Amino acid sequence: MKLIQDIKELQAQLGEWRAEGDHVALVPTMGNLHVGHMSLVELAREHAERVVVTVFVNPTQFSEIEDFDDYPRTLERDTRRLKQGGADVLLAPDVDMMYPFGIEQCTVVSVPYLSEILCGSIRPGHFAGVTSVVARFFSIVQPDIAVFGQKDFQQQLIIRRMAADLSLPIKIITAPIVRDDDGLAMSSRNSYLSDDERAVAPKLYETLKTLGEQLQAGERNYDELEKGAYAALAMVGFAPDYVAVRRAEDLSNPDRDCDEIVVLAAATLGVTRLIDNVVVTI
Repeated sequence: MKLIQDIKELQAQLGEWRAEGDHVALVPTMGNLHVGHMSLVELAREHAERVVVTVFVNPTQFSEIEDFDDYPRTLERDTRRLKQGGADVLLAPDVDMMYPFGIEQCTVVSVPYLSEILCGSIRPGHFAGVTSVVARFFSIVQPDIAVFGQKDFQQQLIIRRMAADLSLPIKIITAPIVRDDDGLAMSSRNSYLSDDERAVAPKLYETLKTLGEQLQAGERNYDELEKGAYAALAMVGFAPDYVAVRRAEDLSNPDRDCDEIVVLAAATLGVTRLIDNVVVTI
């Protein structure tokens, strides 16, 4: 595996592979890689001969009060994991490479509506930062395939919309959530949890599963279901931002013709903000 920090070097390597007829898959990450990330790499390998993984802690998706400076940076460990996990290239750019004209003057790519609801309403500007940096990686790598995790359900849907709206010839694949044995979704931020908080954290998934089972049993009072799950999370120590029952296709409110629903939640435990979701067929 090659560690590359220069765009021209990367594109020269990609040109060689494409001349050989190889397809390229992209897995964008912010590093601090765990088993969930490695599952994305494994899935990418199933769909392409070459896999490029990016590690870049993107400043434009953090607000002034969020944890950009404290976000774990573990490039040496990430490099070892990716060598063992079958990646061909680790692209680890610096901020100047990604934003050559500076962050204040960078081009912004944003997806209206989908970026402004749910997590977007709690974290204004966050998804514009995400789509802007992903658009840059799409332009640099020009992958045939890009893999994102279902845990960030809203994010992967926004990226799908961006790619479709801009007619980008990239197949977007969503990888299933990888969970610990007790159900907690794998996340780099799980390391922020204290031991006591870690014991409580699986209640987020349990609560969403229960709500999903209620939907499958025929309950359709979405507002009451959301309120009940919100209260259940608060009762065990979470500070919920939201619990939402939405159409999986576009995050709109469900109607009678909807057959696939996603139940989403974001909630803070201690100082750690966790997100999770469950997709159910009704």
